[in-house]
Amino acid sequence: MTTTRHTSSAFGRDVTLAGAAREFVHHPSPWSIGALFVGAVITRVALGAWTWADALVPLVMLALFPVLEWIIHVFILHWRPKRIAGLTVDPLLARKHRAHHGDPRNIPLDFIPAPVFLWLAPLLLAIALLGFPRLELGLTFLIVITALGLAYEWTHFLIHTDYKPKTALYKATWRHHRNHHYRNEHYWFTVTTSGTADRVFGTEPDPDTVEKSPTAKRLHGLDVAGA
Repeated sequence: MTTTRHTSSAFGRDVTLAGAAREFVHHPSPWSIGALFVGAVITRVALGAWTWADALVPLVMLALFPVLEWIIHVFILHWRPKRIAGLTVDPLLARKHRAHHGDPRNIPLDFIPAPVFLWLAPLLLAIALLGFPRLELGLTFLIVITALGLAYEWTHFLIHTDYKPKTALYKATWRHHRNHHYRNEHYWFTVTTSGTADRVFGTEPDPDTVEKSPTAKRLHGLDVAGA
């Protein structure tokens, strides 16, 4: 499989946040998530009827988001192809993630694949409409989850550029994810934080105690197509 490599502003000796941002907005995922975010904000503000629960929902989601990242990364992105009823089950997200591990500097592979939004956007809308006692609260959920999604895409993209960490918080997150890619793919599953869900689930060891994995760039010993 071949993909276009974008390097104009994301790689090189003097990568800046502005240069990285210019590259970031050239990809469809931020726009897809951003459209949901803007639509949710406009509708939520128009409806009004704010309550204390509108402050509680973001707090709960912020606390749970690292756990969600960990679960998705472990059980969906690192899915091993399986034969079920004579068919090979190998979802697009897992295939694309194997390709991402195989070529971590290939920028298009950093992002949620565009076809995923054909089901992800309706799913999020359905949760917002049906999963809460009030539409207003569902829209608050939609605002927060899309904001977190944008933060996830930006952080993941930035880590895979040549932008150098300038703060202790980002440096820890940067090192955390790069350990996952370049040391051992069986650990360090969160992307936007370090020392959170991985610590809870026992997947944040001292890097110096972990051997370098021979399959970090070839998940499950498979090629990118899962053959």
